[in-house]
Order: sequence, then structure tokens, then C-alpha cells
Amino acid sequence: MRSVYAVANQKGGVGKTTTAVNLAAAIAGTGSQVLLVDLDQQCNATVGLGLDRDLSPSSYQCLVGATSVAEAARPAGPDNLWVVPGSRDLAGAAVELPRLDGYETRLRARLGPIRERFSLTLLDCPPSLGPVTMNALAAADRVLVPVQAEYLALEGLVEFLGTLELVRRDLNPALVLTGVVVTMHDDRTRLARDVERELRDHLPELVFQTVIPRSVRIAEAPSFGVPVLAHAPESGGSAAYRELARELAEREAADRAAAFAGGPNARLEGEVRAA
Repeated sequence: MRSVYAVANQKGGVGKTTTAVNLAAAIAGTGSQVLLVDLDQQCNATVGLGLDRDLSPSSYQCLVGATSVAEAARPAGPDNLWVVPGSRDLAGAAVELPRLDGYETRLRARLGPIRERFSLTLLDCPPSLGPVTMNALAAADRVLVPVQAEYLALEGLVEFLGTLELVRRDLNPALVLTGVVVTMHDDRTRLARDVERELRDHLPELVFQTVIPRSVRIAEAPSFGVPVLAHAPESGGSAAYRELARELAEREAADRAAAFAGGPNARLEGEVRAA
């Protein structure tokens, strides 16, 4: 794929980091080289892969210092998966970054040849629309938005779609919203089914067919420092992330084919109408 994805949502608690870690592991499991960049001060993606919060160099040095992403990348546990660890110092990046010239595009500059080294790079964004997330959106080719199956998450999604339009206008005109993935879905509850139905009614071309279930195995995997695909490979959660990886690759291939042919892309036109 050779793409850089921002996994982003301004709302916290929607399964964003869980999706970034397990999607990265699922794609790495197919034999592709994958890089996960932890941009959250909580370092949950780093810890979820069995690494320490105090590793250096980290994504903080990539944003604020002169360290390249290639210099900060290190092997994670699963084969073919690499990580740029997060740092608690990212808490101060929101204050430090705006003082630097061209601060919105510092991560883009630090990526450099890493785009060709890895088949896929995932940027795990913090749950806010501050300078760190803006750096990720400016650096990314595409965006994946996890949305929890709850009504408050719908409101956050509408605001996020508006923010994407601003980023496209001012920082990254080529940025593509690949899609929205429903997470933490409990099919036994009417609420989850209603939220999923509303999402599919309003964003029919954007919502992935794959739904990530609410799962004890997914929730407990970070405590073992491994993705759920290593912790419980036969679980429903693991199957869902493998299916999401397959669907993601299909969507990107379809987008590239439509762009090459110069024809309309129904999914991307649906995004414009929704926004």
C-alpha cells in the first residue's frame, strides 16, 4: 500500500489506539512491513506492544527535535511490526510546537524516506485536535476514524469531518478519509444497533462493513503487552481486525483505481455530501 494513515478521532475512549495496534499487527501478519507511530502522551500503543514509556528517541523528539522517524523506529514484538514509541513529554508538545516555524508540518518532514521503507505507516493520534494531531493529519495520505457505538460519538464524528475540511484547505489538500470503523459494538444492545444504523444511513459509502466487537480478549491484551491477534488469535476480536485489514486494502486499491481512471468515486463523493 505504501501509505501513511492517521488513526484519529477528537473524542477519547473510542478504541482508537486499540484499532491502531491491532490493525498494524493484522497487516504485519500478512508479511508486510508496518510502522506504528505513537503520538499520544499516554503511550498506550507503546505499552500495548510490550515497550516502556520512557524509551528514547521517541515521537516527541521527532516533533520537537531533529530526530527523524527512521531514527526513532524500533522493532516491536510481532514480526514485521515496528514502532516509534510515545513519550510523556508529548504533553508539553501542544505548547512547544506552536513556537516553532512551520510547526504543522514537522512530522511530514521527519517521515522522509520512511514512506518507501514500510508498506504501511499508522499514526496513532491523541484524542484531541491540538498541534500533534494536526501534524499527523498534515503528514498523512489517508485517515481512518474509529467511532464507538454510542450517540455522543456521532456528535464528535460530525465535528471531526469539519476539521478534515479545514486541514485539506490549509495543510494537506490530498488527504483522503478512507472510512469510519464502528468499534466496541455490543450487538446485544439496541443502542449499539441504532448507532450503527444511523451511521450507515448517513454515511453509507464511508462506514466499513467490518464491525469491531466489544470483547474481553481485546480489552485484556494490552495488559500482556501484545495485540489481541497474539493474545487470542482465534477470538472474534482477532477475526474482526484481520477482516478490517483486508477491507482497508480493498478500499485503498479501489480509490487508486478510480483516481487512475479519472472517474467518479462514490465513496469520496458521499463524504463530501455528508460534510
